[in-house]
Amino acid sequence: MNRTSRTVLPAVAMTAVSMVLTLAVVLMWLGTAVPWLVAVVVGLGIDGGWLATLAYERRLAAQGDHSRVVTAVGWLFGLIATGFLVAHALTAEQSAGAWLAVAWLPIAAKALWLVHGLWERTALTTAALDAIRGIQQEARDEAAVARARLRAEATSEETRLAAVTGAGARVARVQAKTAKTLAGAWSTLEEARQGEDTGRALTSVTSRVTPGVTPRWELPVWGPIEPVAALETAPPALTDDELDAVVDQIRTSQSPALSYREMAARFRAAGHSASEVRLRAAWKRVA
Repeated sequence: MNRTSRTVLPAVAMTAVSMVLTLAVVLMWLGTAVPWLVAVVVGLGIDGGWLATLAYERRLAAQGDHSRVVTAVGWLFGLIATGFLVAHALTAEQSAGAWLAVAWLPIAAKALWLVHGLWERTALTTAALDAIRGIQQEARDEAAVARARLRAEATSEETRLAAVTGAGARVARVQAKTAKTLAGAWSTLEEARQGEDTGRALTSVTSRVTPGVTPRWELPVWGPIEPVAALETAPPALTDDELDAVVDQIRTSQSPALSYREMAARFRAAGHSASEVRLRAAWKRVA
């Protein structure tokens, strides 16, 4: 059974039953008042007119056209048939309720043909329905793929953020631990530098190596570095004797004698040039 038969078969069946009932009612109702041939002609006239208008209306519908006049005539024949059924039910001495119950069949038949017409106007071909189903399925597939992609991207982003956060936390812990260790080391170094017994202890260790020499020990100081202005022209290199004389002069320019760090700063501030190895060697010779 095709899709059109689902609406046209009930309409055809209802129309046939309505036409039979109309003819029977006309024969029973008018058969006692007029000859039965006249009653048959009246009944067939009603059914024929109804069938003719229905056929014409279906022809117009097949051509994609519509006529309000034909539709009105068809409904008029349906109402006439319904009127005969209702009048017979009201005047019948027996089974009046049963006849009244089937009096609506002509109107129901017209309504079924109206539904069938609407079905034909909105019906689509199999190819169109397959195309629509394909488009809907494609849209559902694209939506599912988009949802899966979004969920995967969210999961990967969550994993990446968790990894970055964990790495940042580990770096922060290492930096805090390193800063704490450095702070303790520099604190210990500062205490050693400021201690009264530091120089005496170091002197007692080196007194047997360099008898008669009392060096002045200074540990490195944690603090800002003062930049030294660059010289426009490189000064001539000093010989070892000249370097020793300059170092000794700067060292003994104040009393007590300057430390190596102060001497080196004044040495370079005065414009002299010497490598750190030569300058420290000269310091050891004159000290």
